[in-house]
Amino acid sequence: MKKQTPSPSKQQKAGRRVDVAIVGAGISGLSAALFLKQKGLSVLLLEKEERPGGNIRTEEKNGFLIEYGPNSIMDTTPALHRLIEGADVADELLYAGERAQKRYILRGGRLRALPTSLPAFIKTDLFTGGAKRRLLREPFIKPYDGKEDESLAAFVVRRLGREFLDYAINPFVAGVYAGAPERLSVRHGFPKLYRLEQKYGSLIRGTIGGMRERRRSAETAKDRARMFSFRHGLGQLIGALAQKLEHELVLRADIGRIDMLPGGVWLKYKHNGREETAWASQLLLTVPARAYAYLPLPSADTLTETIGRIYYPPVSMVFLGYAKVSDRVPSDGFGFLVPAREQRNILGTLWSSSIFSGRAPQGGMALTTFVGGSRQPQAARQSAEELIAMVRRELRDIMGLTEEPAEAFVKPWPRAIPQYEPGYDSFLNAMETYEKQYPRIRLGGNFRNGISVADCVKQAWQLSEELHRAVGRDNHAKN
Repeated sequence: MKKQTPSPSKQQKAGRRVDVAIVGAGISGLSAALFLKQKGLSVLLLEKEERPGGNIRTEEKNGFLIEYGPNSIMDTTPALHRLIEGADVADELLYAGERAQKRYILRGGRLRALPTSLPAFIKTDLFTGGAKRRLLREPFIKPYDGKEDESLAAFVVRRLGREFLDYAINPFVAGVYAGAPERLSVRHGFPKLYRLEQKYGSLIRGTIGGMRERRRSAETAKDRARMFSFRHGLGQLIGALAQKLEHELVLRADIGRIDMLPGGVWLKYKHNGREETAWASQLLLTVPARAYAYLPLPSADTLTETIGRIYYPPVSMVFLGYAKVSDRVPSDGFGFLVPAREQRNILGTLWSSSIFSGRAPQGGMALTTFVGGSRQPQAARQSAEELIAMVRRELRDIMGLTEEPAEAFVKPWPRAIPQYEPGYDSFLNAMETYEKQYPRIRLGGNFRNGISVADCVKQAWQLSEELHRAVGRDNHAKN
């Protein structure tokens, strides 16, 4: 017997009526809300916390600018500029300086520049001659034809060799995912690499062919994209979006009920101790995977149990601000990453004041170090005092930095970044199955289609297009 859909009550008919309700005001939810508003749709954006922005948080103190979450954005998609222009912060854009192009990898206890050109690659001592010769074989290696979801580590060793994994990919993954290549799926975590091999049979041939595709799509490869922030950090973008969405954004909103009814979705939530209700044609969820367990979604036991297993390792951010440092302390670059083989206690350090201006007082230095991740989760759980002391020891050994910091802050993220591990299909399938069961609900966020800020904004744009079409169909059906 077909299940009967209940008719809306008087209370449900009386609530605030919008085209799209969004739950979660991180960068994904904020972006989607602005894009939808630009398309002429009415929006309600609900956030449980007291502030929007999710992991993006900026603080300025005594001349230092501290980013507690993401530090920058890679300019890889046109959707970013739609967002920036819509938030009216284009004049506040701040691109990374030229010296930030220089990046270092720790090898043998010494910082070595990562080569960015063929001549530099030939000359570098970051890789041995054997490792360099091994790359010449890459175009002749057959694509993977196995059925199992291959890890990034297995993919890189097969195509590029062990040394390239240890001293290029391993530290890169630590810097991006706070993860380990052995625990990441190449197909889901690095889909562009996967597609290059599948389509062109070779990463080298695919890189050349991929340039043409990116020109047609207006996308930019991450290794060629410019890095940017804003004069007052990424928090300035969040603040501008919140201001633009002043009438749509509701903070401290605790959702108590979600009902699927004919023609829409009904929500009941508490705000400042008062019960409020809303009726929406469509519902977009952009909360972290773990938050689904606390949402009163219909028939969501399988979904919440499945995506609740997505691994988010702990990461602690340690900020050290120096009023003055010795000229001998290196600062001519983006910072450095630490391969696991170096057996250090940190994942890497950003030379924040070298990347963007205005991050430290004149003559000073701002450093942002990351600890923990999949590699050393227990290290991230230390006290603030222990973390600061440990990071200072590491920076003294690696950079020769002996000065006393003028400012020191620690921000622990107990569940930092979703890891796209081998077998991630099970999570994606659970999401797709639920969306098919409830076509008025869409699931977004950084545990789907990419973890970076740029990935989230691109996804938000695509979802806004889908939702705009769906609302249009609903309105047409009513008429």
